[in-house]
Amino acid sequence: MPEHGPHRRRRLRPPARPLPHAALEDIRFIRETMERSASFTAVPGWGGVAMGATALVASWLAARQQVPSSWLAVWLGEAVLGTSIALVTTQRKAQRAGAPLTSGPGSNFARTFLPPLLAGAVLTAALYFAGRARLLPGTWLLLYGTGVLTGGAFSVAIVRVMGALFMLAGTAALLLPAWGDAFMALGFGGLHILFGILIVRRYGG
Repeated sequence: MPEHGPHRRRRLRPPARPLPHAALEDIRFIRETMERSASFTAVPGWGGVAMGATALVASWLAARQQVPSSWLAVWLGEAVLGTSIALVTTQRKAQRAGAPLTSGPGSNFARTFLPPLLAGAVLTAALYFAGRARLLPGTWLLLYGTGVLTGGAFSVAIVRVMGALFMLAGTAALLLPAWGDAFMALGFGGLHILFGILIVRRYGG
């Protein structure tokens, strides 16, 4: 006896075929493109390596200063140099990638990255004039890491990992202030170089 109703229609429907490999590749490409468009990927890899190299030199120089004012001058000079490197290399990478810095993920990254740095500038003056300069390395590392971590919400995951490690280094430096310059070398030197190389390999220079 012939079957009628929905059971017959279901049995006659051809089984679903798996998507061809080319179609899967197209879907994967579209998904990755959408993820990149929603993330700030112009974080400079080679710029990070250069910043790390100059920070290692600065930590060596700072550790040899005899007075706090000279020590602070070395690190403030490094801050100016590192910021200049970051701005130039970020702008160049953003231009190559067609990712504007003044809108979209780039703007969101900057808005969340800058407030912790401004807080760091205020605390630098407060701690130095209070005679607590030994706490500055931990403060700088912790707040820089906070900025990288919060800004990393609009970037790729590796940036957030770097921010978390900077915060860890800053916490350790606050607990062991006598090793401040060593932690500065580890953080601003070693972490910048390590993650700069990783960023170059995964996301370009």
